[in-house]
Amino acid sequence: MALFNKKKSKDANYISAKESRRISSENRKITDEIEKQRNRKNVPREEYITQMKDPNNVVEFDDLHTYFFTDIGTVKAVDGVSFNIPQGKTVGVVGESGCGKSVTSLSLMQLVQRPQGQIVKGAIRLNTGEEVYDIAKTPSSEMQKLRGNTVSMIFQEPMTSLNPVFRIGVQLDEVIALHNEDMSKEDVKKRSIEMLELVGIANSEGVYKMYPHELSGGMRQRIMIAMGIACNPRVIIADEPTTALDVTIQAQILELLRNLKDKINSSIMLITHDLGVIAEMADYVVVMYAGKIVERGTAEEIFKNPCHPYTIGLMNSKPVVGKEVDRLYSIPGKVPNPIDMPNYCYFKDRCEKRFGKCEAAYPHEIYLTPTHAVSCYLYDDKGEVKDGR
Repeated sequence: MALFNKKKSKDANYISAKESRRISSENRKITDEIEKQRNRKNVPREEYITQMKDPNNVVEFDDLHTYFFTDIGTVKAVDGVSFNIPQGKTVGVVGESGCGKSVTSLSLMQLVQRPQGQIVKGAIRLNTGEEVYDIAKTPSSEMQKLRGNTVSMIFQEPMTSLNPVFRIGVQLDEVIALHNEDMSKEDVKKRSIEMLELVGIANSEGVYKMYPHELSGGMRQRIMIAMGIACNPRVIIADEPTTALDVTIQAQILELLRNLKDKINSSIMLITHDLGVIAEMADYVVVMYAGKIVERGTAEEIFKNPCHPYTIGLMNSKPVVGKEVDRLYSIPGKVPNPIDMPNYCYFKDRCEKRFGKCEAAYPHEIYLTPTHAVSCYLYDDKGEVKDGR
């Protein structure tokens, strides 16, 4: 037993109970302070009403840091993310599991699990058309008016997002009635049925009375989209909207999202692993790795001229129709531990193009064109370094 404990203590991934308690105590002090600030009553509007840097954007992420304070350390899930979502455009966010895509979107919705999960730095500016809110500072009472109304989310798995004990109609009615208090029950029901028809459900009145388990995966996903667009939001967050669907239904859902975006003039933040979906849907692409953006630009720039070794690796790992290979390419190595990140490029240990300069601090964002930026020392002498966007 003594030998076993001695061996464990030398393990870099092992943490003692005493150390865990110390970390937990320190993190609780931090989260308690943040929660105290967040739970204040009668917060002055000037604290969270702000201005957009570019009025053509509907969302601006500006140096966003979202951390999770756990018993074994602080997980920097989103670590200094900056990008924009222009009005009427689709921005695709792509990367491996755990890179921070979903946490970025949950930060915009103020749905990060508290008190462990907190926005600790940065701003998220949301343009409602009338006012601009800094979501990072907006109190929960105000956020309830924005969530589902100005910005809505289509969650990843519709079966777990829909309540299995309530009929579809009840769940749709609740969304519409919450943000339209002046509507009568008859008007709410009429609007719900219109939404079901809008997302391509033929038997809308029949489906209105059904339970989620009576519907197929594709139908449930359509219900989630109907909920998401019920209040004509300015921003729709689609978090892996086609993951659980077969290829045929996937194509229908993507076509539906594209058409609905144009009908209600919304912007879409599309989160996915599938580069094919990004190529088909997105106007702009943001590539994330280990909580940071490694490359961003227009869809044409990213797919025609991928620059960061990680982006190139993602492209190479995608199967190509008509091209026979013995084995699909796989990016070597594994994602670093998010609790103890190195102070050099996070991708360095997996990169096949690394060189001496990569031992230095994390690379700045380098602009290759006015819209195409990459964080990599390979392009240090080929572009313009900027501190902001």
